[in-house]
Amino acid sequence: MLLSIALILILGMFMGWLCQKIKLPSLLGMLITGIVLGPYGLNLLDGSILGISADLRKIALIIILTRAGLGLDISGLKKIGRPAVLMCFVPASFELIGMILLAPKLMGLTTLEAAIMGAVLAAVSPAVVVPRMVKLMDEGYGVKEGIPQLILAGASVDDVYVIVLFSTFVGMAQGGQVNALDFVNIPVSILTGVLFGALVGWLLGQLFELLYRKGSYVRNSMKVIIIMGLSFLLMALETLLKGTVAFSGLLAVVSMACALKMRAPKEVTGRLSEKFGKLWLAAEVVLFVLVGAAVDIRYTMEAGLAAIGMILLALIFRSIGVTLCLLGTNLNKKERLFCMIAYLPKATVQAAIGSVPLAMGLPCGKVVLSVAVLAILITAPLGALGMDATYRKLLQKNGENNII
Repeated sequence: MLLSIALILILGMFMGWLCQKIKLPSLLGMLITGIVLGPYGLNLLDGSILGISADLRKIALIIILTRAGLGLDISGLKKIGRPAVLMCFVPASFELIGMILLAPKLMGLTTLEAAIMGAVLAAVSPAVVVPRMVKLMDEGYGVKEGIPQLILAGASVDDVYVIVLFSTFVGMAQGGQVNALDFVNIPVSILTGVLFGALVGWLLGQLFELLYRKGSYVRNSMKVIIIMGLSFLLMALETLLKGTVAFSGLLAVVSMACALKMRAPKEVTGRLSEKFGKLWLAAEVVLFVLVGAAVDIRYTMEAGLAAIGMILLALIFRSIGVTLCLLGTNLNKKERLFCMIAYLPKATVQAAIGSVPLAMGLPCGKVVLSVAVLAILITAPLGALGMDATYRKLLQKNGENNII
């Protein structure tokens, strides 16, 4: 296991650095490292690491979501309330509709099989998007207009919506019935996650303040450990409550960090945010190398040009959905274009559920996995590169004008 961890960290960082040198996103190098080292490449990663890959990827997501929550400007989010809600499901719905229309013609699938494929591909990747929105907030780009907050909120929720759709369509393909309660659970999971996370964050802020007043100063490093532990508990709570109460662990983590930011002094949350930023340096490498390791590269060759065309056309449908969400806002054309680019990348959800239809023995399983793999390889670097290359040109920095 130690050799596997060494290979993940050293080769992942090296390949990321190499890609940055040739003006490509570092995550591309990390994905390639995972593909090469993984079970479908040279098979150099220990089985014990691959066995806990999903949990390690979740820990990495928790780190960056906590970092995002500690930097989130709630006032900016309130300003763009309606579009933030729409971004949680409208772009994904449009991409799903695009797949249902295109896949039967281009890939020879039935409507239900096309819906399963659409549900696999419709989620945006928080792992790609969230770190970049944190960077925008740190540098002050688009913050006044609430753009990073808008995209961050949508990216944190739309995977909940998409996974419910995916579970429903897979159940139908196996002869099951549509359960309306599953769709009711989407807003319930958002509400319970946000409220409970905010309560935990507020209580944690109260505890830190009480200890400080009594002279029991808690070091920031200890605070990071406490926050991480509570974040793990919130994520575990989602699994424990499954089938009883709908609950979003990821949203609870962001909400907890936001509430703590509002309760604690600015200097404290600033230092905590900095520490989580340092943790993310290692977590990012682990996350994207393990996403790459989950990609079965053998299936990309079987997908063909039709699959590439379908992925790109479905992204146009997705961009139309983003445009509709932003109608009636004060965002200019450049800012709307950036929101479309930010909603392109796919990675974590597709790596997690892309192989499920094949494992269940569904006839479309092989095609779905092939297209999911291709979507990761095309859209993750495309979206990351697009955001990195355009945010300074398309967004205005605090105190600057960028009117079109």
